[in-house]
Amino acid sequence: MNYAQLLFPDFSLILCGFLICRYTALNRTVWAQVESLTYYCLFPVLLFHSIVKSPLDLRAASAIIGSGWTLGLMAIGIAYALPYLPWLGRHIDRREHAACAQVSFRFNSFVALALAERLGGAPGQQLIAVLIGVCVPLYNVAAIWPMARQAQRKFGRELVRNPLIVATASGLLANVLGFQIPTWLEPTVTRIGAASLAMGLMAAGAGMQFGSLARAKALAISILAIRHFIAPLLAVGVAWAFKLSPVETTVLVAFSALPTASSCYVLASKMGYDGALTAALVSLSTLLGMLSIPFALGFLN
Repeated sequence: MNYAQLLFPDFSLILCGFLICRYTALNRTVWAQVESLTYYCLFPVLLFHSIVKSPLDLRAASAIIGSGWTLGLMAIGIAYALPYLPWLGRHIDRREHAACAQVSFRFNSFVALALAERLGGAPGQQLIAVLIGVCVPLYNVAAIWPMARQAQRKFGRELVRNPLIVATASGLLANVLGFQIPTWLEPTVTRIGAASLAMGLMAAGAGMQFGSLARAKALAISILAIRHFIAPLLAVGVAWAFKLSPVETTVLVAFSALPTASSCYVLASKMGYDGALTAALVSLSTLLGMLSIPFALGFLN
């Protein structure tokens, strides 16, 4: 399978967003509002719909849930350990690390859902929706905790107000209770979901910037190495350990190599940290995703 060709539609939308933002009147001010609309409204609808549209067998999904948590905890542990490594820690500023550690394990859900259906069809999209549902709460706690600890702030309110947590938790609950979206509402919800993917990918491209990477080279290389090289290798081992099916393995490995979440820099800025460095890491991660996903899936083959 030509994975670069498979990924081209998604990354071409990212490129379109970058070019439109840089070279037209639709500048960053416009795209910031598009990102907010997608993150707080459109994308939660897509996430909820992806989870509830097919009955979920929790027992059958236990392997993919367990593998997602295991992979996430391993990546989080490695990211947290960076400042304490004797040969690397002295080159890493603790405050910058607190803001940027999230880049190494959080993921771009827009790219995930756009990619999953082409990799595994409808079952692949539901599997990725389950992974998003169970990993978003864990990853958000892990993202906020070091920043809250460094700044001595509470983070409980940030968690309960996160739209992805609300959408995934309510979607999983609705699925378990047997709720189905009414037939007459299905076309509207489907179109909202399609719009959220296109707008989310273009917004990710519009947010790309690279100016702040030079002053934190050791941190940047370490964080991006975890996100785009170490995590995919770990995913192959985790899939083998959990005896995942071929479709589950493909989805988990693709999930492990995704670009980081475009909202990383928003979270860092909201909590009083340097959003520019985080934004630069997000931008470079978006580009590296074009290489790491084909690498991970090719390595799996």
